[in-house]
Amino acid sequence: MIYVDADACPVKPEIFKVAERHAMEVTLVANSGLRPSRDPMVKMVIVSNGFDAADDWIAERAGPGDIVVTADVPLAGRCVATGALVTGPTGRVFDEANIGIATAMRDLGAHLRETGESKGYNAAFSPRDRSKFLETFDRLCRRATR
Repeated sequence: MIYVDADACPVKPEIFKVAERHAMEVTLVANSGLRPSRDPMVKMVIVSNGFDAADDWIAERAGPGDIVVTADVPLAGRCVATGALVTGPTGRVFDEANIGIATAMRDLGAHLRETGESKGYNAAFSPRDRSKFLETFDRLCRRATR
């Protein structure tokens, strides 16, 4: 199963394409409406607008053999802890070896933004990011279906 933290996810079409090739089900989880899919392998879940409702829904279900796509580092950490394979939309893999530093860097960035030391601008999503995501996601799908 593939779980997607779908609010503002820029790689949904790529996820559908690769998942179809590997015959894997996709569940999009969001706080707001999504464009419906006619694909029976794609399920849409709309959760409440509660704080972290989508994250909680995904974290409660993801486990070994599942893939989670999220840019949210705390959600990535929760899913790594369950044994899920986790990647961000830029193709960055989160695993037990790097989730600690990813969390620390996220917390440092939040602190710097709060103190005004950093404006907190994120780099624009690039074609290179999309390409790296496709490569990483395909690799994780192969790994999950073994």
